[in-house]
Amino acid sequence: MPPMELQVYEIKTESVPLYEEFVGQVYGEKDIPIRARVEGFLQGIHFEEGQRVENGQLLYSIDPEPFMEKVVAETSKVSEAQTMLVQAESDLRRIEPLAEMSAVSQQELDMSVSKRDAAKSSLEAAKANLNIAKINLGYCKMYAPIEGIIGKTNAREGEFVGKDPNPVILNTVSQLRNIRFQFFLSENDYLKIAREYIAKTDQKIERSDSADIGLRLILADGQEFPEDGKIDFIDRNIDSSTGSILVQATFPNPDRLIRPGQFARIRVRFSQADNAILIPQKCALEMQGRYSVFVVNSENKLESRQVQVGESIGEFYLVREGLKAGETILMEGLQRARQDLEIVPTVTEFQSKKLSQS
Repeated sequence: MPPMELQVYEIKTESVPLYEEFVGQVYGEKDIPIRARVEGFLQGIHFEEGQRVENGQLLYSIDPEPFMEKVVAETSKVSEAQTMLVQAESDLRRIEPLAEMSAVSQQELDMSVSKRDAAKSSLEAAKANLNIAKINLGYCKMYAPIEGIIGKTNAREGEFVGKDPNPVILNTVSQLRNIRFQFFLSENDYLKIAREYIAKTDQKIERSDSADIGLRLILADGQEFPEDGKIDFIDRNIDSSTGSILVQATFPNPDRLIRPGQFARIRVRFSQADNAILIPQKCALEMQGRYSVFVVNSENKLESRQVQVGESIGEFYLVREGLKAGETILMEGLQRARQDLEIVPTVTEFQSKKLSQS
């Protein structure tokens, strides 16, 4: 039979960035819990769940009647303390001239002074209690501390809130202009990234705000988030129980596409391989962890050759050993290929969608 015409791939060298991916979770730029700071029955909910709220917008109101009565009671105590102070000062003004004439004893004068001072202290304490009562009355209305998206309410109108087991945290408001992505690196991965960063920038890795390493976020549907991220926080220590370190990256979120609680993968650029050899994965045969390819020799015959494969990059393998630039390898018909089979090679370009996206 005449030689078969088969597609082959010509090996070229290129510079290739090397990535690793890690799983993590998304948090808002700010996630502020809305807490009931006083106990009472929830009287009103003044927002739409899952919608945007403005800074200072009224969110919840608790029945204020008990706290208003407390304010009235404390106001009465302030008036009573003021009356006692006026009386004590009046008694002291009468006794002071008599004490100068020795008409009353020094002990009586001292007692009047003490009563006046005690009345002053009682008035200050009553005013403080009144102020606390007014503060607690103010806690009956809860306002949004920031602008953002509010979630599902944990309590409904008529429920008693502010004490376990009833809801203490009623809701959460999240600011989503930027999102925080937290993930964990093993000690080995951290050292690899840190050494690469230090070698590039000649700066200390402890300056987390300068850790400008290539970051991309891969969402749950497999699509890549278009915004570039930046590492802005690296924990101070390795967790001894897990052998990992917490890292936080921040991504702009202009369309509010990403929400807190989402899980995603982050792609971190470790380094760059210069003069790297990439071959399409379809060109390699794998058996028990060993990889081989069919090389086309000068006589257009196939030679089976083992290669050492490194990272997977898109639809390509990075070849560490076994091939060199300019050689051609078989790209189709691998199942029919055999040693010393003569073919008619047709050099074909292979474009990887995954590689172009990365």
